[in-house]
Amino acid sequence: MNPALLATLTLLFSAAALAADKIVVLEVPSMNCAICPITVKKALHNVEGLSDVQVSYAKKLVKVTFDDSATNTDALIRATTNAGYPAKVKKGNSDE
Repeated sequence: MNPALLATLTLLFSAAALAADKIVVLEVPSMNCAICPITVKKALHNVEGLSDVQVSYAKKLVKVTFDDSATNTDALIRATTNAGYPAKVKKGNSDE
């Protein structure tokens, strides 16, 4: 096998191996109606790299599972804020 090809494949697979799912909990205090969680979830699903989004209207929290090699917490906050729902990372979140 070509050494350059072998090196490239090794690098690609190494980067994929370093990628990990992260979980972050966001506080979204401005969710104040039954439609708000739908809008927040839709905005987050436009961010690449998400594997799960769980919205709790009652607690005004959003739990997001994402690939940290594809996106980050700032992009999640930007997505909710652009949809009209400013968010912040919940204090005491062990994953951030």
